[in-house]
Amino acid sequence: MTEQAYEPYAPLNTLKPFAEDIWIVDGPEIRMNYLGLRIPFPTRMTVVRLPDGSLWIHSPIAWNDDLGCALAELGPVRHIVAPNTLHYWYVPDWHERFPEARTYGPADLQKRARRKLQIDETLTESAPLAWQDAFEQCLFPGTILTEIAFLHRPSATLILTDLIENFEPERIRRRLLRWAIRLAGPTHPDGKAPFDMRWNFIGRGDAVRAASRRLVEWAPERIVFAHGRCYESNGLAELKRAFRWAL
Repeated sequence: MTEQAYEPYAPLNTLKPFAEDIWIVDGPEIRMNYLGLRIPFPTRMTVVRLPDGSLWIHSPIAWNDDLGCALAELGPVRHIVAPNTLHYWYVPDWHERFPEARTYGPADLQKRARRKLQIDETLTESAPLAWQDAFEQCLFPGTILTEIAFLHRPSATLILTDLIENFEPERIRRRLLRWAIRLAGPTHPDGKAPFDMRWNFIGRGDAVRAASRRLVEWAPERIVFAHGRCYESNGLAELKRAFRWAL
């Protein structure tokens, strides 16, 4: 087995309470192709139980049978969300297990995806009827990566994917990788979007600034995202700090 690049947020594939009706699940590492390199990333998905008792799955990780059984005890999976144009790979695997669930993703994701992907509804600035009682959402349009941010209103929890990354240096086991992530910028305690993602928004500054200000207006108490240490408190202050490049 290849040595893992990061110390994992153990236990993996396990529901961990994060806020009322919200759980996070840390998954196995993946390798992403980037500039001809295979870059390792930890994975994390977020699970929200909606007011009707159904489950909303954000950025699904690799399928795991035990995790599927644990979710079945929480409620029926009815919504599977690809929150940006990178975090979609496992949506088909989850949809295969929960065929009655609807799938969601950014515009053009179905055309751009590198595997066959069914998207039932395109995510926009307005929350779908199925979850508008629980969520606000906001679109960050980029040239390569477009992401939708979500605010779970009942718990004041902001759910992001890659708009903030917050790698803890002591958890990065490879010296060269630790150096590269520090150079890119998204390291704890100053987690934020890495430089390459910010370049992705060049030419769309007005839209990104407006979207960032909307997130600040939401005044979240906590923030969860896909890579690194989440913010379980002091969410608004962390958000203003992490988004200073856009505000």
